[in-house]
Amino acid sequence: MSDWPEAVERVSAFLRESGAEARIEEFSVETATAAAAADAVGCDVGEIVKSLIVLCDGRPVLALVPGDRRGDLDKIARAAGATQARVAHAREVPALTGFAPGAVAPFPLERFDRALIERVLLARAELWIGAGSTRHMAVLPTRELVRLTKAAPADLISPD
Repeated sequence: MSDWPEAVERVSAFLRESGAEARIEEFSVETATAAAAADAVGCDVGEIVKSLIVLCDGRPVLALVPGDRRGDLDKIARAAGATQARVAHAREVPALTGFAPGAVAPFPLERFDRALIERVLLARAELWIGAGSTRHMAVLPTRELVRLTKAAPADLISPD
């Protein structure tokens, strides 16, 4: 039995049941931002994946973008086949994902039927993702992240 929070246990169970090649780590510091996560992990901010919860024509879409870049809502909407997109409000995130803002894991997300991943992430061998709390992160091969989320590659980031 683990002493991890329930949300982290949910992520851990999903990874086990999926036969995923992944590892969850607990940190003594908060990892709620990409910069803080990269500092805690000891990696480049571009190896941290932000799990953006975007409402595209009212439907929740998971947009996976590098921690050192900003998601472009127009590009995300187009990639999702929608005309409008907005980032979910912090108060909406728990109801949509089962995770607190700053602790969103890209799985399991039962209310989502669409996931997108920024193409530049595909060049990385492995990536760090949120694992259900602001002190837990998981590392996994990029191919595993794509498999587990069923994310379609797309251009999702702002040029700046």
